[in-house]
Amino acid sequence: MTRLELENIQGYLIRGYAHMLYSRFVYLQISDAKAAKKWLSQSWKEMTSARHIHDKSKIPPTHLNIAFTHAGLGKLGLNEENLGAFSREFRQGMVSDHRTRLLGDFGTSRPEVWNWGGPRNETIHLCLMVFGNDKSSNDDLEKDKIVCLDYYNELASKFDENGLIELFHVDGKTQPDNKEHFGFRDGVSQPIIEGSGRVGDKDDVIKAGEFLFGYKNEFGVYPDTPLIVKEQGDLNLLTPDAGGSGQKDIGKDGTFMVMRQLDQDVKKFWGYLNEKTKNPDGSINEAESLKLGAKFMGRWQSGAPVTLFPDADPGPFSDVNDFGYAKFDKDGLKCPFGSHLRRTNPRDNVDDHGKKESLKLSKQHRIIRRARLYGEIYEGSPTKTTPNGDVGLLFICFNADISRQFEFLQYTWANLPKNKELYNDPDPIIGVKETPELGEEQNFTIQDEPVSKTIKDLPRVITVKGGAYFFFPSINVLRYLSTI
Repeated sequence: MTRLELENIQGYLIRGYAHMLYSRFVYLQISDAKAAKKWLSQSWKEMTSARHIHDKSKIPPTHLNIAFTHAGLGKLGLNEENLGAFSREFRQGMVSDHRTRLLGDFGTSRPEVWNWGGPRNETIHLCLMVFGNDKSSNDDLEKDKIVCLDYYNELASKFDENGLIELFHVDGKTQPDNKEHFGFRDGVSQPIIEGSGRVGDKDDVIKAGEFLFGYKNEFGVYPDTPLIVKEQGDLNLLTPDAGGSGQKDIGKDGTFMVMRQLDQDVKKFWGYLNEKTKNPDGSINEAESLKLGAKFMGRWQSGAPVTLFPDADPGPFSDVNDFGYAKFDKDGLKCPFGSHLRRTNPRDNVDDHGKKESLKLSKQHRIIRRARLYGEIYEGSPTKTTPNGDVGLLFICFNADISRQFEFLQYTWANLPKNKELYNDPDPIIGVKETPELGEEQNFTIQDEPVSKTIKDLPRVITVKGGAYFFFPSINVLRYLSTI
Protein backbone atom coordinates (compact mmCIF):
# COMPACT_ATOMS: atom_id res chain seq x y z
CA MET A 1 0.00 0.00 0.00
CA THR A 2 1.36 3.43 -0.98
CA ARG A 3 2.09 5.76 1.91
CA LEU A 4 2.53 9.43 1.15
CA GLU A 5 5.06 11.52 3.04
CA LEU A 6 2.42 14.03 4.08
CA GLU A 7 4.83 16.09 6.20
CA ASN A 8 6.88 16.77 3.06
CA ILE A 9 4.01 17.56 0.67
CA GLN A 10 2.63 21.10 0.45
CA GLY A 11 -0.90 20.99 1.76
CA TYR A 12 -2.91 22.63 -1.01
CA LEU A 13 -2.53 19.56 -3.23
CA ILE A 14 -4.04 17.15 -0.70
CA ARG A 15 -6.32 19.28 1.47
CA GLY A 16 -7.86 22.01 -0.68
CA TYR A 17 -8.31 24.22 2.43
CA ALA A 18 -12.11 24.32 2.17
CA HIS A 19 -12.27 25.91 5.64
CA MET A 20 -10.08 28.80 4.44
CA LEU A 21 -12.81 30.86 2.77
CA TYR A 22 -10.53 33.72 1.71
CA SER A 23 -7.20 33.58 -0.14
CA ARG A 24 -4.77 35.76 -2.04
CA PHE A 25 -2.63 34.47 -4.90
CA VAL A 26 0.39 36.73 -5.27
CA TYR A 27 2.51 36.64 -8.44
CA LEU A 28 6.06 37.76 -7.74
CA GLN A 29 9.33 38.44 -9.51
CA ILE A 30 12.74 37.75 -7.99
CA SER A 31 14.85 40.93 -8.08
CA ASP A 32 17.70 39.66 -5.89
CA ALA A 33 18.35 35.91 -5.99
CA LYS A 34 20.68 35.95 -2.99
CA ALA A 35 18.11 37.73 -0.79
CA ALA A 36 15.30 35.47 -2.09
CA LYS A 37 17.29 32.35 -1.20
CA LYS A 38 18.01 33.71 2.26
CA TRP A 39 14.26 34.28 2.69
CA LEU A 40 13.53 30.78 1.40
CA SER A 41 16.04 29.28 3.85
CA GLN A 42 13.67 30.40 6.63
CA SER A 43 10.24 30.53 5.00
CA TRP A 44 10.19 26.82 4.03
CA LYS A 45 9.40 26.22 7.70
CA GLU A 46 6.23 28.32 7.38
CA MET A 47 4.83 26.35 4.44
CA THR A 48 1.69 24.40 5.28
CA SER A 49 2.15 20.66 4.85
CA ALA A 50 -0.45 17.99 4.11
CA ARG A 51 -0.15 16.33 7.51
CA HIS A 52 -3.37 15.43 9.29
CA ILE A 53 -4.38 17.62 12.23
CA HIS A 54 -6.99 15.63 14.13
CA ASP A 55 -7.67 18.31 16.74
CA LYS A 56 -9.53 21.00 14.77
CA SER A 57 -8.77 23.61 17.44
CA LYS A 58 -5.08 23.30 16.56
CA ILE A 59 -5.49 24.13 12.87
CA PRO A 60 -3.63 27.42 12.34
CA PRO A 61 -5.69 30.44 11.18
CA THR A 62 -3.49 30.93 8.10
CA HIS A 63 -1.94 28.63 5.50
CA LEU A 64 0.91 29.37 3.09
CA ASN A 65 2.16 27.55 -0.04
CA ILE A 66 4.50 28.46 -2.89
CA ALA A 67 5.18 27.47 -6.51
CA PHE A 68 7.76 28.50 -9.13
CA THR A 69 7.72 29.02 -12.88
CA HIS A 70 10.55 27.63 -15.00
CA ALA A 71 11.93 31.18 -15.32
CA GLY A 72 11.72 31.54 -11.55
CA LEU A 73 13.80 28.43 -10.90
CA GLY A 74 16.38 29.80 -13.33
CA LYS A 75 16.40 33.20 -11.66
CA LEU A 76 16.86 31.53 -8.29
CA GLY A 77 20.00 29.88 -9.62
CA LEU A 78 19.14 26.38 -10.82
CA ASN A 79 21.62 25.76 -13.61
CA GLU A 80 20.73 25.11 -17.26
CA GLU A 81 21.38 21.36 -17.14
CA ASN A 82 19.02 20.92 -14.21
CA LEU A 83 16.40 23.28 -15.66
CA GLY A 84 16.47 21.12 -18.79
CA ALA A 85 15.48 18.06 -16.77
CA PHE A 86 11.92 19.39 -16.37
CA SER A 87 9.19 18.39 -18.84
CA ARG A 88 8.89 20.19 -22.17
CA GLU A 89 5.44 21.62 -21.31
CA PHE A 90 6.73 23.22 -18.11
CA ARG A 91 9.85 24.56 -19.84
CA GLN A 92 7.86 26.10 -22.72
CA GLY A 93 5.14 27.52 -20.48
CA MET A 94 1.49 28.15 -21.24
CA VAL A 95 1.93 30.86 -23.87
CA SER A 96 4.06 29.25 -26.59
CA ASP A 97 2.40 29.30 -30.02
CA HIS A 98 1.77 25.56 -29.84
CA ARG A 99 0.18 25.75 -26.38
CA THR A 100 -2.02 28.67 -27.42
CA ARG A 101 -3.43 26.60 -30.31
CA LEU A 102 -3.79 23.56 -28.09
CA LEU A 103 -5.66 25.40 -25.35
CA GLY A 104 -7.77 27.51 -27.72
CA ASP A 105 -6.61 30.86 -26.31
CA PHE A 106 -7.68 33.18 -29.14
CA GLY A 107 -9.63 36.43 -29.53
CA THR A 108 -10.25 38.14 -26.20
CA SER A 109 -8.58 35.13 -24.50
CA ARG A 110 -5.29 35.50 -26.37
CA PRO A 111 -2.23 35.75 -24.09
CA GLU A 112 -1.28 39.18 -25.52
CA VAL A 113 -4.19 40.77 -23.60
CA TRP A 114 -3.91 38.80 -20.36
CA ASN A 115 -3.69 40.59 -17.01
CA TRP A 116 -0.78 38.36 -15.96
CA GLY A 117 1.32 35.55 -17.38
CA GLY A 118 1.18 36.76 -20.99
CA PRO A 119 4.07 37.75 -23.28
CA ARG A 120 3.36 41.47 -22.74
CA ASN A 121 3.26 41.11 -18.95
CA GLU A 122 6.30 41.12 -16.71
CA THR A 123 7.82 37.67 -16.18
CA ILE A 124 6.42 35.83 -13.17
CA HIS A 125 8.92 33.85 -11.11
CA LEU A 126 6.77 32.51 -8.32
CA CYS A 127 3.28 32.41 -6.85
CA LEU A 128 2.74 32.81 -3.13
CA MET A 129 -0.61 31.38 -1.99
CA VAL A 130 -1.95 32.93 1.22
CA PHE A 131 -5.06 31.56 2.96
CA GLY A 132 -6.93 32.70 6.04
CA ASN A 133 -9.89 31.85 8.22
CA ASP A 134 -11.29 32.95 11.55
CA LYS A 135 -11.49 30.01 13.94
CA SER A 136 -14.50 31.49 15.71
CA SER A 137 -16.60 31.71 12.56
CA ASN A 138 -15.98 29.32 9.69
CA ASP A 139 -18.78 30.81 7.60
CA ASP A 140 -17.88 34.49 7.90
CA LEU A 141 -16.03 35.52 4.74
CA GLU A 142 -15.26 39.00 6.02
CA LYS A 143 -13.41 37.66 9.07
CA ASP A 144 -11.50 35.20 6.87
CA LYS A 145 -10.56 38.11 4.62
CA ILE A 146 -9.18 40.15 7.51
CA VAL A 147 -7.11 37.21 8.82
CA CYS A 148 -5.77 36.45 5.32
CA LEU A 149 -4.91 40.06 4.46
CA ASP A 150 -3.28 40.71 7.82
CA TYR A 151 -0.98 37.76 7.16
CA TYR A 152 -0.41 38.86 3.55
CA ASN A 153 0.47 42.42 4.69
CA GLU A 154 2.99 40.99 7.14
CA LEU A 155 4.62 39.00 4.32
CA ALA A 156 4.41 41.85 1.78
CA SER A 157 6.09 44.31 4.14
CA LYS A 158 9.29 42.27 3.71
CA PHE A 159 9.10 41.56 -0.04
CA ASP A 160 11.64 44.26 -0.86
CA GLU A 161 14.28 43.14 1.64
CA ASN A 162 13.68 39.54 0.57
CA GLY A 163 14.44 40.30 -3.08
CA LEU A 164 10.84 40.02 -4.26
CA ILE A 165 8.62 42.35 -6.33
CA GLU A 166 4.85 41.90 -6.42
CA LEU A 167 3.50 42.05 -9.99
CA PHE A 168 -0.14 41.13 -9.60
CA HIS A 169 -2.52 39.34 -7.27
CA VAL A 170 -5.91 37.66 -7.45
CA ASP A 171 -8.14 37.37 -4.40
CA GLY A 172 -9.86 34.01 -4.19
CA LYS A 173 -13.03 33.21 -2.30
CA THR A 174 -15.09 30.12 -1.66
CA GLN A 175 -18.48 29.49 -0.13
CA PRO A 176 -19.65 26.83 2.33
CA ASP A 177 -22.00 25.50 -0.40
CA ASN A 178 -19.21 25.63 -3.04
CA LYS A 179 -21.36 27.31 -5.71
CA GLU A 180 -19.59 29.00 -8.65
CA HIS A 181 -20.85 32.14 -10.43
CA PHE A 182 -23.10 30.37 -12.97
CA GLY A 183 -24.84 28.99 -9.87
CA PHE A 184 -23.73 25.35 -9.93
CA ARG A 185 -22.14 23.46 -7.06
CA ASP A 186 -18.48 22.89 -7.83
CA GLY A 187 -15.82 20.41 -6.72
CA VAL A 188 -18.16 17.48 -5.98
CA SER A 189 -16.05 14.96 -7.89
CA GLN A 190 -12.40 14.87 -6.89
CA PRO A 191 -9.95 12.01 -7.25
CA ILE A 192 -8.68 10.40 -4.07
CA ILE A 193 -4.88 10.09 -4.07
CA GLU A 194 -3.89 6.61 -2.97
CA GLY A 195 -2.15 6.83 0.39
CA SER A 196 -3.48 10.29 1.25
CA GLY A 197 -5.72 9.07 4.06
CA ARG A 198 -8.93 10.08 2.29
CA VAL A 199 -11.53 7.38 1.71
CA GLY A 200 -14.24 6.99 -0.92
CA ASP A 201 -15.47 4.99 -3.89
CA LYS A 202 -12.74 2.71 -5.29
CA ASP A 203 -13.28 4.08 -8.80
CA ASP A 204 -12.15 7.49 -7.52
CA VAL A 205 -8.93 6.19 -5.93
CA ILE A 206 -6.05 7.11 -8.25
CA LYS A 207 -2.39 6.07 -8.01
CA ALA A 208 -0.27 8.74 -6.33
CA GLY A 209 2.08 9.02 -9.31
CA GLU A 210 -0.63 10.73 -11.33
CA PHE A 211 -0.29 13.71 -9.00
CA LEU A 212 3.10 13.40 -7.29
CA PHE A 213 6.62 12.62 -8.44
CA GLY A 214 8.32 9.68 -6.77
CA TYR A 215 5.33 7.30 -6.73
CA LYS A 216 4.00 4.86 -9.32
CA ASN A 217 1.20 6.09 -11.60
CA GLU A 218 -1.76 4.40 -13.32
CA PHE A 219 0.62 2.88 -15.88
CA GLY A 220 2.49 1.13 -13.07
CA VAL A 221 5.65 3.20 -13.58
CA TYR A 222 7.22 6.24 -11.94
CA PRO A 223 6.36 9.50 -13.75
CA ASP A 224 9.19 11.36 -15.49
CA THR A 225 10.58 13.43 -12.66
CA PRO A 226 13.11 16.28 -12.84
CA LEU A 227 16.48 14.95 -11.70
CA ILE A 228 19.68 16.73 -10.71
CA VAL A 229 21.86 16.23 -13.77
CA LYS A 230 24.68 18.53 -12.66
CA GLU A 231 25.59 18.71 -8.98
CA GLN A 232 24.70 21.92 -7.17
CA GLY A 233 23.40 22.88 -3.77
CA ASP A 234 23.10 20.64 -0.71
CA LEU A 235 22.24 17.31 -2.35
CA ASN A 236 21.86 15.68 1.08
CA LEU A 237 18.45 17.37 1.25
CA LEU A 238 17.21 15.40 -1.79
CA THR A 239 16.20 11.74 -2.06
CA PRO A 240 17.52 9.36 -4.73
CA ASP A 241 15.44 8.80 -7.86
CA ALA A 242 12.86 6.07 -7.12
CA GLY A 243 13.28 4.97 -10.74
CA GLY A 244 16.81 3.76 -9.95
CA SER A 245 18.92 6.16 -12.04
CA GLY A 246 21.15 6.93 -9.06
CA GLN A 247 20.57 10.69 -9.49
CA LYS A 248 18.96 12.93 -6.89
CA ASP A 249 15.28 13.77 -7.44
CA ILE A 250 14.19 17.41 -7.21
CA GLY A 251 10.61 16.39 -8.01
CA LYS A 252 9.94 13.91 -5.17
CA ASP A 253 6.71 14.78 -3.30
CA GLY A 254 6.17 17.72 -5.64
CA THR A 255 4.09 18.18 -8.78
CA PHE A 256 3.07 20.66 -11.48
CA MET A 257 0.38 23.27 -10.84
CA VAL A 258 -1.70 24.78 -13.65
CA MET A 259 -3.32 28.18 -13.07
CA ARG A 260 -5.81 29.92 -15.35
CA GLN A 261 -7.92 32.97 -14.53
CA LEU A 262 -11.29 32.37 -16.21
CA ASP A 263 -13.78 35.24 -16.45
CA GLN A 264 -17.40 34.04 -16.44
CA ASP A 265 -20.06 35.87 -18.49
CA VAL A 266 -23.06 35.05 -16.32
CA LYS A 267 -25.41 37.29 -18.33
CA LYS A 268 -24.51 35.65 -21.64
CA PHE A 269 -24.74 32.14 -20.17
CA TRP A 270 -28.23 32.46 -18.68
CA GLY A 271 -29.42 34.77 -21.45
CA TYR A 272 -28.65 32.06 -24.01
CA LEU A 273 -30.35 29.34 -21.95
CA ASN A 274 -33.40 31.56 -21.36
CA GLU A 275 -33.66 32.33 -25.09
CA LYS A 276 -33.47 28.67 -26.09
CA THR A 277 -36.15 27.59 -23.60
CA LYS A 278 -38.51 30.60 -23.53
CA ASN A 279 -42.28 30.25 -23.50
CA PRO A 280 -44.31 30.93 -26.69
CA ASP A 281 -45.10 34.42 -25.37
CA GLY A 282 -41.38 35.17 -24.96
CA SER A 283 -41.33 34.94 -21.16
CA ILE A 284 -38.67 33.00 -19.24
CA ASN A 285 -39.40 29.33 -18.64
CA GLU A 286 -37.31 29.03 -15.50
CA ALA A 287 -37.69 25.26 -15.06
CA GLU A 288 -36.66 24.49 -18.65
CA SER A 289 -33.76 26.97 -18.53
CA LEU A 290 -32.45 25.33 -15.36
CA LYS A 291 -32.84 21.90 -16.95
CA LEU A 292 -30.90 22.88 -20.07
CA GLY A 293 -28.18 24.44 -17.90
CA ALA A 294 -27.95 21.18 -15.94
CA LYS A 295 -27.56 19.22 -19.17
CA PHE A 296 -24.77 21.60 -20.24
CA MET A 297 -22.98 21.03 -16.94
CA GLY A 298 -23.89 17.41 -16.21
CA ARG A 299 -25.08 18.34 -12.71
CA TRP A 300 -27.92 20.39 -11.30
CA GLN A 301 -27.27 23.56 -9.37
CA SER A 302 -27.36 21.56 -6.13
CA GLY A 303 -24.55 19.34 -7.43
CA ALA A 304 -26.81 16.33 -7.98
CA PRO A 305 -25.80 14.37 -11.13
CA VAL A 306 -28.22 14.55 -14.04
CA THR A 307 -27.48 10.86 -14.68
CA LEU A 308 -29.22 9.87 -11.44
CA PHE A 309 -31.74 12.74 -11.33
CA PRO A 310 -32.71 13.37 -14.98
CA ASP A 311 -36.00 15.16 -14.44
CA ALA A 312 -35.52 17.67 -11.63
CA ASP A 313 -33.01 18.97 -9.13
CA PRO A 314 -33.50 17.15 -5.79
CA GLY A 315 -31.80 20.12 -4.02
CA PRO A 316 -30.76 21.89 -1.96
CA PHE A 317 -27.20 20.46 -1.83
CA SER A 318 -25.88 17.16 -3.08
CA ASP A 319 -22.55 15.35 -2.77
CA VAL A 320 -23.74 12.29 -4.69
CA ASN A 321 -20.84 11.07 -6.80
CA ASP A 322 -20.96 7.27 -6.76
CA PHE A 323 -22.25 6.47 -10.24
CA GLY A 324 -21.12 5.33 -13.66
CA TYR A 325 -22.44 6.38 -17.06
CA ALA A 326 -22.22 2.87 -18.53
CA LYS A 327 -24.36 1.48 -15.73
CA PHE A 328 -26.96 4.23 -15.47
CA ASP A 329 -26.94 6.12 -18.77
CA LYS A 330 -25.01 4.30 -21.50
CA ASP A 331 -26.95 5.99 -24.33
CA GLY A 332 -26.76 9.53 -22.95
CA LEU A 333 -30.54 9.86 -22.65
CA LYS A 334 -30.23 11.39 -19.16
CA CYS A 335 -26.88 13.19 -19.21
CA PRO A 336 -25.87 14.16 -22.77
CA PHE A 337 -22.54 12.85 -24.10
CA GLY A 338 -21.43 16.44 -24.67
CA SER A 339 -22.05 17.78 -21.16
CA HIS A 340 -19.08 19.46 -19.48
CA LEU A 341 -18.64 16.95 -16.66
CA ARG A 342 -19.23 13.88 -18.79
CA ARG A 343 -16.63 15.03 -21.30
CA THR A 344 -13.94 15.93 -18.78
CA ASN A 345 -14.48 12.77 -16.68
CA PRO A 346 -16.27 10.10 -18.73
CA ARG A 347 -15.83 7.58 -15.92
CA ASP A 348 -16.75 4.08 -17.16
CA ASN A 349 -18.00 5.14 -20.62
CA VAL A 350 -15.11 6.37 -22.81
CA ASP A 351 -15.98 6.29 -26.52
CA ASP A 352 -16.63 2.66 -27.52
CA HIS A 353 -14.47 1.09 -24.82
CA GLY A 354 -15.87 -1.35 -22.28
CA LYS A 355 -16.42 -0.44 -18.66
CA LYS A 356 -13.09 -1.77 -17.34
CA GLU A 357 -11.01 -0.17 -20.10
CA SER A 358 -12.96 3.08 -19.80
CA LEU A 359 -12.25 3.36 -16.07
CA LYS A 360 -8.59 2.70 -16.76
CA LEU A 361 -8.45 5.43 -19.42
CA SER A 362 -10.36 7.91 -17.25
CA LYS A 363 -7.96 7.37 -14.36
CA GLN A 364 -5.00 8.15 -16.65
CA HIS A 365 -6.37 11.64 -17.37
CA ARG A 366 -7.60 12.82 -13.97
CA ILE A 367 -6.51 16.08 -12.35
CA ILE A 368 -6.90 17.50 -8.84
CA ARG A 369 -8.95 20.70 -9.13
CA ARG A 370 -8.63 23.56 -6.66
CA ALA A 371 -10.80 26.37 -8.05
CA ARG A 372 -11.40 29.65 -6.20
CA LEU A 373 -13.93 32.35 -7.03
CA TYR A 374 -12.95 35.96 -7.63
CA GLY A 375 -15.12 39.05 -7.82
CA GLU A 376 -18.50 39.37 -6.15
CA ILE A 377 -19.90 36.21 -4.55
CA TYR A 378 -22.72 35.58 -6.99
CA GLU A 379 -24.98 32.62 -7.82
CA GLY A 380 -26.45 33.04 -11.27
CA SER A 381 -29.84 31.67 -12.31
CA PRO A 382 -32.44 32.25 -15.06
CA THR A 383 -33.70 35.29 -13.16
CA LYS A 384 -30.39 36.43 -11.69
CA THR A 385 -27.90 37.23 -14.44
CA THR A 386 -25.98 40.43 -13.75
CA PRO A 387 -23.23 40.45 -11.09
CA ASN A 388 -21.48 43.65 -10.08
CA GLY A 389 -18.19 43.82 -11.97
CA ASP A 390 -16.08 40.97 -13.32
CA VAL A 391 -16.54 37.54 -11.79
CA GLY A 392 -14.87 34.24 -12.50
CA LEU A 393 -12.84 31.28 -11.40
CA LEU A 394 -9.17 31.06 -10.62
CA PHE A 395 -8.84 27.55 -12.02
CA ILE A 396 -6.04 25.60 -10.35
CA CYS A 397 -5.17 21.98 -10.95
CA PHE A 398 -2.39 19.60 -10.01
CA ASN A 399 -0.93 16.88 -12.22
CA ALA A 400 2.41 15.13 -12.70
CA ASP A 401 2.08 15.15 -16.50
CA ILE A 402 0.76 18.45 -17.87
CA SER A 403 0.46 17.08 -21.42
CA ARG A 404 -1.35 13.81 -20.62
CA GLN A 405 -3.58 15.30 -17.95
CA PHE A 406 -4.53 19.00 -18.12
CA GLU A 407 -3.72 19.61 -21.81
CA PHE A 408 -5.34 16.37 -22.93
CA LEU A 409 -8.55 17.25 -21.08
CA GLN A 410 -8.66 20.74 -22.56
CA TYR A 411 -7.73 19.87 -26.14
CA THR A 412 -9.01 16.34 -26.74
CA TRP A 413 -11.99 16.00 -24.44
CA ALA A 414 -13.16 19.65 -24.28
CA ASN A 415 -12.13 21.59 -27.41
CA LEU A 416 -12.50 18.92 -30.10
CA PRO A 417 -16.06 18.92 -31.52
CA LYS A 418 -16.07 15.17 -32.23
CA ASN A 419 -16.93 13.00 -29.26
CA LYS A 420 -18.72 9.64 -29.36
CA GLU A 421 -21.47 10.17 -31.97
CA LEU A 422 -21.08 13.96 -31.92
CA TYR A 423 -19.49 15.94 -34.77
CA ASN A 424 -20.02 19.67 -34.11
CA ASP A 425 -20.15 19.73 -30.32
CA PRO A 426 -17.34 21.35 -28.30
CA ASP A 427 -17.57 21.40 -24.52
CA PRO A 428 -20.37 23.97 -23.92
CA ILE A 429 -18.55 25.57 -20.97
CA ILE A 430 -14.82 25.62 -21.77
CA GLY A 431 -14.51 24.46 -25.40
CA VAL A 432 -16.51 26.95 -27.47
CA LYS A 433 -14.62 29.21 -29.90
CA GLU A 434 -15.26 32.93 -29.68
CA THR A 435 -15.13 33.28 -33.48
CA PRO A 436 -15.82 30.00 -35.28
CA GLU A 437 -14.46 29.53 -38.77
CA LEU A 438 -16.75 30.19 -41.75
CA GLY A 439 -19.39 27.46 -41.90
CA GLU A 440 -18.27 25.89 -38.61
CA GLU A 441 -21.10 24.86 -36.30
CA GLN A 442 -20.89 24.86 -32.51
CA ASN A 443 -23.82 22.89 -31.17
CA PHE A 444 -25.00 21.01 -28.12
CA THR A 445 -26.80 17.75 -28.82
CA ILE A 446 -29.32 16.28 -26.41
CA GLN A 447 -29.71 12.55 -27.06
CA ASP A 448 -33.35 11.55 -27.28
CA GLU A 449 -35.62 8.97 -28.87
CA PRO A 450 -36.59 8.78 -31.66
CA VAL A 451 -34.66 11.95 -32.66
CA SER A 452 -31.95 13.85 -30.82
CA LYS A 453 -32.37 17.59 -30.23
CA THR A 454 -29.72 20.08 -31.35
CA ILE A 455 -29.14 23.40 -29.58
CA LYS A 456 -27.29 25.61 -32.08
CA ASP A 457 -24.82 28.50 -32.00
CA LEU A 458 -23.26 28.04 -28.58
CA PRO A 459 -21.83 31.25 -27.10
CA ARG A 460 -18.38 31.46 -25.51
CA VAL A 461 -19.04 32.28 -21.86
CA ILE A 462 -15.45 31.98 -20.56
CA THR A 463 -12.61 34.46 -21.20
CA VAL A 464 -9.04 33.64 -20.14
CA LYS A 465 -7.45 36.56 -18.29
CA GLY A 466 -4.15 35.00 -17.23
CA GLY A 467 -2.33 31.75 -16.74
CA ALA A 468 0.93 29.91 -16.15
CA TYR A 469 2.49 26.53 -15.41
CA PHE A 470 4.20 26.21 -12.02
CA PHE A 471 6.38 23.68 -10.22
CA PHE A 472 4.88 22.95 -6.80
CA PRO A 473 7.88 21.56 -4.87
CA SER A 474 8.02 19.51 -1.71
CA ILE A 475 8.98 21.23 1.52
CA ASN A 476 12.40 19.50 1.48
CA VAL A 477 13.00 20.79 -2.04
CA LEU A 478 12.11 24.33 -0.97
CA ARG A 479 14.86 24.01 1.61
CA TYR A 480 17.21 22.65 -1.09
CA LEU A 481 16.44 25.54 -3.45
CA SER A 482 17.71 27.96 -0.81
CA THR A 483 21.15 26.29 -1.08
CA ILE A 484 21.73 26.36 -4.85
